[in-house]
Amino acid sequence: MRYYISDLHLFHLNVIAMDGRHFKNLEQMHAYIVERWNAIVNKNDDVFVLGDLSMGKGKETAEILRQLKGKITLIKGNHDDRYLSDKEFDYQFRDILSYDERKDNNRNVMLFHYPVPFYNKQFRRNEKGECRTFMLYGHVHNTYDEYLLNRSINDIMTFERQSFGDSVQTTPVSMVNTFCLFSDYRPLTLDQWLEIDGKRRRLINETEQQLGGKIPWPQWMELNEKMTELSQRLWNTD
Repeated sequence: MRYYISDLHLFHLNVIAMDGRHFKNLEQMHAYIVERWNAIVNKNDDVFVLGDLSMGKGKETAEILRQLKGKITLIKGNHDDRYLSDKEFDYQFRDILSYDERKDNNRNVMLFHYPVPFYNKQFRRNEKGECRTFMLYGHVHNTYDEYLLNRSINDIMTFERQSFGDSVQTTPVSMVNTFCLFSDYRPLTLDQWLEIDGKRRRLINETEQQLGGKIPWPQWMELNEKMTELSQRLWNTD
């Protein structure tokens, strides 16, 4: 199996409050991440971490990684250099990349820590007209930046432009935020992420329509909780 996840932020104490993670301390967070990860990943599975895996030092980060099952490929984020450059970091990733493109069940996946709304193979579709290419990203967590990105995606997808001849064309955008809180800290398959992401974005759009415009910051924070709970319920049956 192949799984994806981003922004675990091991050894980052401040992220508990920043993300609203319901842990008392780092030890509790780390234990929960290891338990949730190993409940689904087997030793021969591939796991792609889309950046910001840890804010810790080399030795302590490696100690956590050795507890995780699977073969991990790291797509580097903006916080990964600290442990990667530490001479005491002795964990062997399957690979370390800044960006990657690969196939997942005959679909194209673009893997990058940062969200990019215009990406390679964006217009490719299957015989049903469905998108065959997906941009998987992290970095923005569940912040207002993610909300603004969602608005940009909607603008791009609904903008009509003249194509060849008399046809009118829109730009497909299939982006998936693999933020770890959306999966209750478990790596998920592409299909699981697509289901979660689709329902989460519909919740954002429906709320915006009800309000008749931009979601105010206090209400966005309340919506964050609903989106995280919704995402976790979609796949979590244990």
